[in-house]
Amino acid sequence: MKSSILKMTTLSIGLALVNFAHAQTYIVDRYQDDHNKGSLRWAIEQSNANKAQENEILIQAVGKAPYIIKVDQPLPPIKSALKMVGTQWEKTGEFIVIDGSNYIKGEGAKACPGANPEQYGTNVRTTTLPGLVLQDVHGVTLKGLDIHRFCIGVLINRSSNNLIQHNRISNNYGGSGVMLTGDDGQGNSTSTTTINNKVIDNLFVDNGDGLELTRGAAFNLVANNTFTSTPTNPEPSQGIEILWGNDNVVVGNKFENYSDGLQINWGKRNYVAYNELTNNSIGLSITGDANIFDSNRVHGNRVGIAIRSEKDANARTTLSKNLIWNNGQEIKRCEAGGSCVENQKTGAIVFGVPALEHADFVGSRGGGVVIEEKNLQKTCTDPKQQNCNALPNQSIQSPKLSLNKGVVIAQIHGQPNQRYQLEFFANSKVNAQEAERYLGSATVNTNQQGQAQLTWKKVVGQASVTATITDHLGATSELSPALYIK
Repeated sequence: MKSSILKMTTLSIGLALVNFAHAQTYIVDRYQDDHNKGSLRWAIEQSNANKAQENEILIQAVGKAPYIIKVDQPLPPIKSALKMVGTQWEKTGEFIVIDGSNYIKGEGAKACPGANPEQYGTNVRTTTLPGLVLQDVHGVTLKGLDIHRFCIGVLINRSSNNLIQHNRISNNYGGSGVMLTGDDGQGNSTSTTTINNKVIDNLFVDNGDGLELTRGAAFNLVANNTFTSTPTNPEPSQGIEILWGNDNVVVGNKFENYSDGLQINWGKRNYVAYNELTNNSIGLSITGDANIFDSNRVHGNRVGIAIRSEKDANARTTLSKNLIWNNGQEIKRCEAGGSCVENQKTGAIVFGVPALEHADFVGSRGGGVVIEEKNLQKTCTDPKQQNCNALPNQSIQSPKLSLNKGVVIAQIHGQPNQRYQLEFFANSKVNAQEAERYLGSATVNTNQQGQAQLTWKKVVGQASVTATITDHLGATSELSPALYIK
């Protein structure tokens, strides 16, 4: 018996070693788009045929910069675990360009139809005309590449544990630069199929949406990327859109020059922290439940943080330790988002800003997108109104601040016998009313009438103080009116 077990163990180890030994490296040293040895298409086909783990495709710098592979038709989806590396990046920081302009024909976003052929561009459901496709595959790394002029730069569909790092994703005018989606092919979400992917240290330039996490994409990490748009971008929509995506982490990124730096649509438990959002029409535009927006820098936008009304009256958004200043800029950029309503309240944190799903939204809802009037949502402006969404975060009221012998006093009106957390912020400029500097926090409990008073502390060396309040479920208020320090 022991001899049989030993033989079986030896055989298993031997088979594992054989499989490991079969992992291959494929060198791309020809930029012609054909099936011959040395082309990118050939390398992907060879790797797909070899199911061993961790194949490599090494793309060499050929000729003089810029190094551009122009593909004449869609590349085959990547079906095996591999590392695809543009080798020049580690030497000089230059990317190998994979360019789709030879077969993506048409005018800007109109060249990129959606699943509904009457619709096109950003903010329509699509998996159309992608560059590199990771579909039903795990363990793929992409590095040192510029994925350029496709409708979707990189499509990650029902695929997990992949790494997109040190790439430039540019001029993809349809769905997004990188799309992570659990789309089942019919527009439905699939859970647990698009998880644990990492998108790190990339540069996203002039994509419609920089990145999307949609239809069940969960537990993914998006970190240390720059998302930027220039005036040549035909649809500067979102740096990131999260649509029905849950439990994702978005940290350390920069978002600039979009309609919305970051837009979350009905996602849950996403954690967004230590990002910078600047020069967008809206920095953060959000619906969904239990999302946390923590320690971000939000400045120079029209609206810093817009919490939209939605049908789920119990949804709550938590805001904590965010530094918010110099918003209220006249940036009316509204491609599938943004703030273009005349006389819209602007500034740091604004409840009830309309977006695509609302009747009073002003801007593009997407190319060819028409929403019937009966399906558009409205936000209640009076508690007695019906057939409308209540104000978000249960219309939680911000505290009222006053001074008593130089000490800041906060008055709270909330729910009876509840615990609340207050966060205090300061501004350095006279008449500033935002949250330029985080000062600290304190907790307080209301009485049976829902009232409470908190004596905080003296504030010196600042022009004004504001505060937010967050209830025990995580819903945060707008900023209080500023208290000017004499």
